[in-house]
Amino acid sequence: MIREKGANAVPGIPMLLILLLVVFAGLWGFINSAQAHDGWKVLGTLMVVVIGFTALFGLTIVNPNEAHVVTLFGNYTGSVRNAGLWWVNPFTLRKRVSLRIRNFESAKLKVNDHDGNPIEIAAVVVWRVVDSAEAMFEVDNYREFVSVQTEAALRNLATTHAYDSHVDGAMSLRGNTAEIADDLRKEIQARLEKAGVEVIESRISHLAYASEIAGAMLRRQQASAIVAARQKLVEGAVGMVEMALDQLKAKQVVELDDERKAAMVSNMLVVLCSDQHTQPVINTGTLYH
Repeated sequence: MIREKGANAVPGIPMLLILLLVVFAGLWGFINSAQAHDGWKVLGTLMVVVIGFTALFGLTIVNPNEAHVVTLFGNYTGSVRNAGLWWVNPFTLRKRVSLRIRNFESAKLKVNDHDGNPIEIAAVVVWRVVDSAEAMFEVDNYREFVSVQTEAALRNLATTHAYDSHVDGAMSLRGNTAEIADDLRKEIQARLEKAGVEVIESRISHLAYASEIAGAMLRRQQASAIVAARQKLVEGAVGMVEMALDQLKAKQVVELDDERKAAMVSNMLVVLCSDQHTQPVINTGTLYH
């Protein structure tokens, strides 16, 4: 693999002054030689001017958070990363690579989760180039490579996790957003390592059931929520009944046999667990008559 290395670059401002001095000196010598009708001096000073002008093409401006990848006749010679004016071999080719932080948002992908349910999922990835040589030479187009590998990693993540877990402790796309985002970042980073790209952050930006099952899954979620609420309600009602019986016994308000206790428990559970307001019934007799 081709790794990034520093190019042989010379500070540009001193080199610019030297080359301008060479060009003007060559022009001055060319004029004097032409007036003196000295053919060899004319040819020599003309060559100095041509060399000076040619060398000026080696000047290159590097902006902040930018790298210039330098190649000479097909060979990678290095990269210039420091901002400013630099001079390199004028016969080299220099390609700019941005090192700025970028965002990529994938399209909404329709995949089946671990349970086989069709879902829609999308992600946002924050990335940047950290190795300009790998980004230029190891892949054909590193921007397109980022988008394709991100979608591939997102599909793989969706198929290995359920949208919503119905088992305690199991990881799901909806219930473990932080863990899922970290797993997604690690998988994308592993895929983009060879392209000289660093994944700074990744997170799911869209997650929903597909339209054909969205209604059924919504009813299922509502039923699960109702069952969970009922469980909490029953637990609280049983605790209140136990507390009432204990206080009646401790304060010796009334002596209740097992049958009266059962009737009292039944009435209190009906009052506490009912969806609607209960209607009181006045009993003019006794429990046994």
